[in-house]
Amino acid sequence: MKADYLALNSRISEALADSERVVSRAEFLLAKAKNNHDDSYMDGVALNLHSFYTGIERVFEDIARTVDKSLPSGQSWHQDLLLQMSASAEKVRQPVISRETRYCLDEYRGFRHVVRNVYSFNLKPSRLAELTQQLRECYQRVVKDLQEFMKFMEQLTEINQDNSNKGD
Repeated sequence: MKADYLALNSRISEALADSERVVSRAEFLLAKAKNNHDDSYMDGVALNLHSFYTGIERVFEDIARTVDKSLPSGQSWHQDLLLQMSASAEKVRQPVISRETRYCLDEYRGFRHVVRNVYSFNLKPSRLAELTQQLRECYQRVVKDLQEFMKFMEQLTEINQDNSNKGD
């Protein structure tokens, strides 16, 4: 269990670093679109907004598999996974994210669905701008929550290590 949790923390750290790059790219492309009065940059903004949620969702899937040992299925599994991460898993873990973080992420989950189902020229530049302007704050909430979760996982591995050493 110790090795699984340490590996999970490493994967989460790597995903957060990647997410930082995605957030910065979305902000950069939105600025380019505004400065150049060129909506073609908005396709890149949309792709990065999509990538942000997809990357965080992969982290949640990893936590669900590694810690919860339960991954939602069915038509609403994306929404169910987000709910699962904001709830505590009895005797297993604390909530991974706060309710506020779940609310902000749900905006990007819904947008990810839109991006996958419409042509990019049908995306509203004003909505892309709004989501990008809120992105850094949402990302910072995710980072804060996942860092707390990783500390919790480290404490669990230390407790497990201490308990196994007592048996020696």
